[in-house]
Amino acid sequence: MHILSSHTEKTELQLLVRGLVYAPGDAHYDAEVAAFNLATRHTPDLVLSAVNADDVVAAVRWAAARGMSISVQSTGHGAANAIIGGLLISTRLMLELSIDPEERTARVGAGVRWRDVLQAAAPYGLMGLHGSTTDVGVVGYTLGGGIPLLGRKYGFASDHVLAFDLVTPDGVLRRVDAHSDPRLFALLRGGKGNFGVVTAMEFSLFPAGELFAGGIFYEGGHARAVLGAFRGWSRRLPSEASASLAFLRLPDMEEVPGFLRGKFVMHLRFAWQGNAEEGARLLAPMRGAAPVLVDGVGPLPYLRVDEIHADPEHPVPVHEGGLLLKELDDGLEEALLQLAGPDSTAPLLLAEIRLMGGALAVPLRGAVPDADCVGGRDAALSFFAVGIMAPQIAHLVPAAIAAARLALEPYGTGGAAVNLYGHLTSPELAASAWPEAARLRLSEAKAELDPKNLFRHGHAILPAPAVVPAA
Repeated sequence: MHILSSHTEKTELQLLVRGLVYAPGDAHYDAEVAAFNLATRHTPDLVLSAVNADDVVAAVRWAAARGMSISVQSTGHGAANAIIGGLLISTRLMLELSIDPEERTARVGAGVRWRDVLQAAAPYGLMGLHGSTTDVGVVGYTLGGGIPLLGRKYGFASDHVLAFDLVTPDGVLRRVDAHSDPRLFALLRGGKGNFGVVTAMEFSLFPAGELFAGGIFYEGGHARAVLGAFRGWSRRLPSEASASLAFLRLPDMEEVPGFLRGKFVMHLRFAWQGNAEEGARLLAPMRGAAPVLVDGVGPLPYLRVDEIHADPEHPVPVHEGGLLLKELDDGLEEALLQLAGPDSTAPLLLAEIRLMGGALAVPLRGAVPDADCVGGRDAALSFFAVGIMAPQIAHLVPAAIAAARLALEPYGTGGAAVNLYGHLTSPELAASAWPEAARLRLSEAKAELDPKNLFRHGHAILPAPAVVPAA
């Protein structure tokens, strides 16, 4: 284990980089390590606010020479686990962004958020494959596969990556694409941050077109009727349409709209890329499923897509977890109602199911047989639960998330979406987020590319043990 010798090493690293280096006790240390999840408090020995790829190269070489663990953070949205010790490289200032409207591609630095991409692409009528909120970082989201808002039409975000700029654990900056290194390219698509620091990424953009989208709120007392209607309706939806359904128990806080404050509601989220008349026809069965509190679905300018899910805009303390599900049948419907329905006492702010399928179910083809490491192509639904770590219930929330996973396990595929897995209590648990074949490939590659397991924080997978030849 590496032991930091006061501020000497901070000074050493600072002399090698343009970005600023902070140690515990420094004025800007807490702000630099802060995660979007306020329940997660990182305490690295040092944090580097990198400004370019050269900084990352120098920092990785420096840390590797000392056997110091290395972690990475951009926006901090995926910070389910606290980073303790080692060197944290913050990429939030790496804001390179360019759009090629003729090729319909984008190149982004590691600190760029999806919101930035959409604003830059909008003048050309283009958009990227972001998730439920555009506040998250493009790179971290995509390394985990990325389930886009319109994923049923286009597939996973990682399916459409063209190239990565990657600093590997040996401190070498490499351009990784399907031609230069097809194996590593496949491992990065869904393999999260196991093989170094991605400093920039290039990917395809798509026509923004017309969007008919938004949310419908129902009184929570109608949960059974709404869920039952969603079950039949969702099976008939074309792949151009995406939908999710959430059980929401919202706190009585000023940040919550008045009509939702302190209430239990059902929230249907719908997105259709096409003309409004066809979208309205598709949505009609859910508009009649139960009395509607608020119907906010209609033609929507693409830059307002965050209104569909209405995810939190500001950091909050939460505990979360998820898994992938096979299909919405009688058993799962009852399990969801018991878990989060009107009679539930579980301290869950949100319990949601998102439709998978469509293009998300199509295997990716590439230069190697296993073209990515994404799990979820066999899932019909993704389940995700969140609990607020408020002082009065913080001791109950983790157990509630664990109980939710256990209750839904019989209906699961055995996998999870890496970005939505939640709190990781061990490397073995982290590894279970990937399908078995992908897990083996990741572990074997980890032993080859990061044998000292320098990148061992967060969604890290253990290197495969060395095979000792028989005597």
